[in-house]
Amino acid sequence: MSDDLATVLLQLRLRAFASSDVLAASTGAALSTVESLLVGAASDGLVLRRSGRVAGWTLTAAGRVRGQDLLAAEIDLVGGRDAVVEAYLEFLPLNAELLSICTDWQVVVVDGEHIPNDHADEQRDSAILARLGRLHPAALDVVAALADAAPRFGGYGARLSEAHDHVLGGHTEWLTRVTGDSYHGAWFELHEHLLAVLGRDRERETVPAYTPTIVAGTGRPVPRGPAVGDTP
Repeated sequence: MSDDLATVLLQLRLRAFASSDVLAASTGAALSTVESLLVGAASDGLVLRRSGRVAGWTLTAAGRVRGQDLLAAEIDLVGGRDAVVEAYLEFLPLNAELLSICTDWQVVVVDGEHIPNDHADEQRDSAILARLGRLHPAALDVVAALADAAPRFGGYGARLSEAHDHVLGGHTEWLTRVTGDSYHGAWFELHEHLLAVLGRDRERETVPAYTPTIVAGTGRPVPRGPAVGDTP
């Protein structure tokens, strides 16, 4: 039951708010099992049920802590903590690069102002997607190491690859879209999963300030350090 509870609490943390059927689909458990777990978790003060036009469940502060504790105990039980920490340290620079990639994809800087990217500059867009192409193999290496340490991480590689394949196929909305799955969406959940397992806070991570990588309208790169996959 603790394993099932850890799974439900994790999926609820990744979604912030979800209905019972969404949680059942994401965990692969029967709806009746998920409902029973949620009712018990609610009585323990771990989750709250929101009613209204859109009904569903959300974590309480106690539920967030309980979920972290269950995941941490699971990692320690199998002796995977050191491997997860090592993979997390490899994840951080990739995370900074992906955030930059997604920001570059969504906005451009013109005369010092950030404006939405209309994707008229094909050279600029191609350069951004090339950076994603260099990042993706490194991301899969990190996910593979995490999956070896804890099976819960095993699904992220397939999700990232599916999104990347769609982007390569010209469906570039799969990079950053907020509805359905996307590269950024799967990445965000992977990040949150790592933070939950390790008991860390996103707000305490150091994230480099955003700087554009391609000067709008020129195709020329802005001077910057080496990107992921670049040779120093």
